[in-house]
Amino acid sequence: MNDASDPTIASDWGDWLPRTIEAAEPDGLALWYLGCNGFVLKGRDETSLWIDPYVGLGDPPRTVRMIPVPFDPADVYDADAVLATHEHTDHVHGPSQAPILADSRATFYGADDSLAVTEEEGWTDGWDVRDDQLVEVEEGDSFSVGDFEVDVVRVNDPDATHPVGYVIRHGDTTVFHGGDTKPSDGFADLGAAYDVDLAVVAFGSVGRVPDKRTREPERTRWYCDENQAVAVAEALRADRLLPSHWDMWKGLTADPTALHDHVRGFEYPDRLDVVEIGDRLDL
Repeated sequence: MNDASDPTIASDWGDWLPRTIEAAEPDGLALWYLGCNGFVLKGRDETSLWIDPYVGLGDPPRTVRMIPVPFDPADVYDADAVLATHEHTDHVHGPSQAPILADSRATFYGADDSLAVTEEEGWTDGWDVRDDQLVEVEEGDSFSVGDFEVDVVRVNDPDATHPVGYVIRHGDTTVFHGGDTKPSDGFADLGAAYDVDLAVVAFGSVGRVPDKRTREPERTRWYCDENQAVAVAEALRADRLLPSHWDMWKGLTADPTALHDHVRGFEYPDRLDVVEIGDRLDL
């Protein structure tokens, strides 16, 4: 969660993933999973949104990364926007995101507490990031990036101080990314207001994670369990559910294929999309 900033980290995969995304020419909307809760959405006009990209290693032994570092942020040249869902380190992280802003001149969107992290970490001092690239948003705001229309919505993440979610529309396709949200009474209203094609929901197990201050292990639930993940997608009336974050932290990993049994029998979601880090999904 709010761990110390990592030093510059080399990619385990070289630059093939950002080059693949850069070269892609989707017919509609394509999505790549970056691991953790990170995604890239790219539209037919080749505009790309990067959501919560994180390549840090965590704060061992408290939080230990369990998946490869899929790219070096200095290799990302063509991002148009970076969207942050909340202020935790694996969602707002200077070494992961500031180089993307510096090289691509993308705009960073986040709530006030997310913007506070960029100030604390000195993004405009330590990297070639301009003040006008950092844009504060709140629930109810809307903005456009290329062919994407983005609405900022309220979510339920009790571990964050100011989390937000995003409903992202590209043509007739709508994607919900709720950060690390749990179920919320407001999601039924979102489900009635939007035709959600895909809901990204953070999913994981309950584990024992050392406390940030005392380092004593304590029972920790940061993400939705099976029933909660399906409850989010059902309330949103999402056609498809994509579980995220299940691969990231030692002690909190989970098996996303277990969701097949929980999805079965519900009207929503109709389909479960299980992806691994680096995978592409076309919508």
